[in-house]
Amino acid sequence: MGDAGPIRVVVAKPGLDGHDRGIKLIARALRDAGMEVIYTGLHQTPEQIVATAIQEDADAIGLSILSGAHNTLFARVLELLREQDAADITVFGGGIIPEADIPPLKEQGVAEIFTPGAPTGEVVEWVRGHVRAG
Repeated sequence: MGDAGPIRVVVAKPGLDGHDRGIKLIARALRDAGMEVIYTGLHQTPEQIVATAIQEDADAIGLSILSGAHNTLFARVLELLREQDAADITVFGGGIIPEADIPPLKEQGVAEIFTPGAPTGEVVEWVRGHVRAG
């Protein structure tokens, strides 16, 4: 396939969060930067998110988690990707995640974490630099 098409990113809100303003801003910024963005909506399970990413042939999954369940939810998404031979899909995230939890998440395989207030341009540039299209 090569680097023909745009980067494809599934953005998702796993768990019980009811607040999606931040993820919608990120989705819009990525789309404005020429990426294909699939937003799965609120209250998605890790299983639904991974199934969507595989079905959509996504290059990356962006998770937004505000509920405090980030350790469990990120771990489950990474585990499912490995189980389904899709560990080449880059996983990044953002939300209300304590500084102390970021290094362990990265050790598990989360590529990057953006905390509240991260400029959308920073997220776009990071995705461009770290996710391969095609």
